[in-house]
Order: sequence, then structure tokens, then C-alpha cells
Amino acid sequence: MIRPTPTLTAVKTTVEELDDNKVKLSIEIEAAEFEIEVAKAFKKIGRDVNLPGFRKGKVPRKVLEARFGSGMARGQALEDSIPDYFLTAIGDQEIDMISPPEYDITSGIEEGDLVFDAVVVVRPSVDISGYDSITVEIPAPAPTDEEIQERIDSFLGQFGELASVERAAADDDTVTMDIATTHDGEEVEGLTASEYSYKVGSGGLVAELDDNLRGASIGDKLEFDAEHPDPDEDGKLSFVIEIKDIQEQVLPELTDKVVADATDFATADEWRADLVDQMTNGKAAQSNNLWREKAAESLGALVDDEPPTTLIDTEVRNQVEDMARRLQQMGIGFEQYMQMTGTSVDDMFEQMREPATASVKVDQALRALATAEGLNATDDDLDNEFNELVEGTGMTLEDLKAQISTKNQLMLMKADISKRKAVDWLLERVQVVDEDGNTIDKDALELAAQPPEDDQEDDHDHASDTEEE
Repeated sequence: MIRPTPTLTAVKTTVEELDDNKVKLSIEIEAAEFEIEVAKAFKKIGRDVNLPGFRKGKVPRKVLEARFGSGMARGQALEDSIPDYFLTAIGDQEIDMISPPEYDITSGIEEGDLVFDAVVVVRPSVDISGYDSITVEIPAPAPTDEEIQERIDSFLGQFGELASVERAAADDDTVTMDIATTHDGEEVEGLTASEYSYKVGSGGLVAELDDNLRGASIGDKLEFDAEHPDPDEDGKLSFVIEIKDIQEQVLPELTDKVVADATDFATADEWRADLVDQMTNGKAAQSNNLWREKAAESLGALVDDEPPTTLIDTEVRNQVEDMARRLQQMGIGFEQYMQMTGTSVDDMFEQMREPATASVKVDQALRALATAEGLNATDDDLDNEFNELVEGTGMTLEDLKAQISTKNQLMLMKADISKRKAVDWLLERVQVVDEDGNTIDKDALELAAQPPEDDQEDDHDHASDTEEE
């Protein structure tokens, strides 16, 4: 719950920069101003005190002072109001702290003006250069002829037939063989059979089986050992195999009849055009995401200094908490996941440090870019942000602004806006190339990644039909 900040008409703040990215705020509140907080504290105490002759919560301040003195209420007022005075001060001064404050009350504990110091670690600024000449490499946002044919063959594979061949076995061939398998001299049930059919390259048994079948011919007799697939079993498996037949899959032609029987399309040309559109949109969306990710990563790599441990620790916690939320959505508890993966919490935090450090560097670089290029949040930016946030909250625009303006949230909002503007600035200027160094049209990339909404669901359904049937 957000407590209203105190009225600050009689509050003075001075700021002193210290070493090690620290700042000291000296905050002075006049006695009359702080007296308002003392009065609130007396009311708070009165709600919890039972005194003969008075209803609970109705004990006058004078009676409380006579009974307990003023020290209790003043101590309560210090505890309640100092954090609010401090947060308002750092908001007014736009100080970006990254650690909890260390308070030191220098005057006013018993009476008079309240004066306290607050020392905080602030976010360090970084200098970056070269951000205006970044080049990122991503896959071409269009499918190759080979990829298209692979998808067509996958579709036609539903109707293919096996035919014997007089050549050496290769991946995707079906080999018929007599297989005998032993472990420590004992026959292994399930791995000993006659006329056993196996698809080469499927990895269905052990990797050594595929390795030995590739290049084998009808009539060959193969003998080899392999690691036992069960890690709890010692020793090796011994195989003796005789090749009886080798068959390849023969695919039918892509005809109108095949397409009409299996999909909602009437002709092969219509189906193929839809498939290419789907593949293009999918690759464009993937390339679009990679463009943004690699641009941000390249920008973050321009930060030479190691980020403060405080920032990295915070980002690690955020990433672990985000993982826990995603696991919860899948119905998996975080502790259950730890047990399933054999990972401790300490191990998880350590694994997160490297990606967290990279994420912090990206954040630092975006802030530096925004500052260098004057991409600060304007009043219009803030108005747009408030108007978007207020939708669906049930709050008035004025109430939302008042709530965000407290507790230092406005500065965070400004930072987020500036970073988004920095991302847009960067994406407009970064050069994007494919694996062969050819320049990729970013406008076409974004357009292709966003197919018309009316067609998107129907197209997806058609593609699903061709994959599943």
C-alpha cells in the first residue's frame, strides 16, 4: 500500500557526491512540518492503547503525553516518515539509487528540526562509442529452395512407399536386418530379432548402430560394441547384424489430387503458395526477433566496465523469479524443478550470473545511448504513457499520475521511455546482413513478420493441416 508522502513545504535537501558511486542526501525538515507527523503518530498509538475511562482509539494526545511522554510518538513519527521524506527527495533530485539507503539522524531525535543524512549507491553512468556503426548478422528472412522442398517432401512422405535399392544404406533408408544383441554374454530381449526394420539416422537405439549402418550393403555382416543406453548398467552391448534389405522412400508427385485429398486447398499451386507464405512469415518473425536481440547484445558489448555487483544480483533475482513464474504457469513448482534437474538454488543463481551481467550491460548501454543522443522522455511521451496505463485500471488519470509520482515511480517511467526510444534509434541505424553478407531490407523484414490479422489464423490452420494429416 502506498502511503501519502508528507507535505514538503518546509523541507530542504542538499546533495553531495561521494566516492564509489555513492551520494549523500542531507534532508532538513522544520519542526513545525515534522510536528504534523508527530500528531499522526499520536493518533496511531492511540488506536492501540486501552486506558480506563476512554474508548479505544479515542484517547486524547494530552493524556497520552502525560502517560507515556512525547518520545514514543516522536520515535514512531521518525520511523514512519523518514522513508517518505527520503523517497520524495530522491525523486525531486532524480537520483537513481540501486541500493537501500543508510540513514543517519543528525538532529531532532528528541525535539526541534529533524535533520538526517541518507547515503545511497547510485547507478553508474557509462560511456560507449561505436554504437552508430553496428552490424548484426541474422538468417535471411526468406526460406531457401531446399527448405521449401524439405517441407514439401515431409508432406508427401505421408503418401510415400518403400522400394528396395541396390546401393549402400544412407540416412532415412529403412534397413531390414537380423540383429543379435548381448550384454555380459546374455541375450538382450527386445534387441534380438529377425527381419528387424530400422530407419537409418533415427537414433532409435544407440548412436553406434546408425554409424555402422551408414554405408553398409545387402549381405554385410556387422559386429560392434556400444555404450549401454541405461546409465545404471555397467559394461557394453555387443551387436551382430546381417543386412537383409535396404529400402528408400519413394515420394509421389505433388498433384492437385494429393493436395485436395489431404488439405483444404483445391490445387497444388495454391497449397505450395500458402506454404511458402507461411514459411516466409515464420522466418521473417524469427529474423526480426534475432535482429532486435543481436542489436541489443552488440550495444551491450560496447560497455567495458564490469557492472556493480548490486545491479547484477538484482537482475539474477529477477530472472530466477521470472523462471519460477513461468514454471508455475506450466504447473511445475520451483522446488520440484530443482529436484528434477538436480540443481541447487546456489547453482541456479550462479548459472544466471553471466546472462544477468549481459542484460545489465544492455540496460546501461541503452541509458548511455539515450543520454548521448538526447532521447529523454518528453511531456508528450509521459502523457501518452499515462493514457495507455490508465486504460483498464478503473482509476482516473489524475489519481494514476498522483500514485506514480509517489515512491519514485515517475523517474523509472522516464527511464523506460528513454530506453525504448534508444532501442528504436538503434534499430533504425544498425546494419543487418545475412550469412553471406548481403544487406537485409529492415522495412520488408518488419512487414513480412506481421501478416494481416484476417489471414493469419486461416493460414496457420492450413499449414497445420498439411503437417498433421
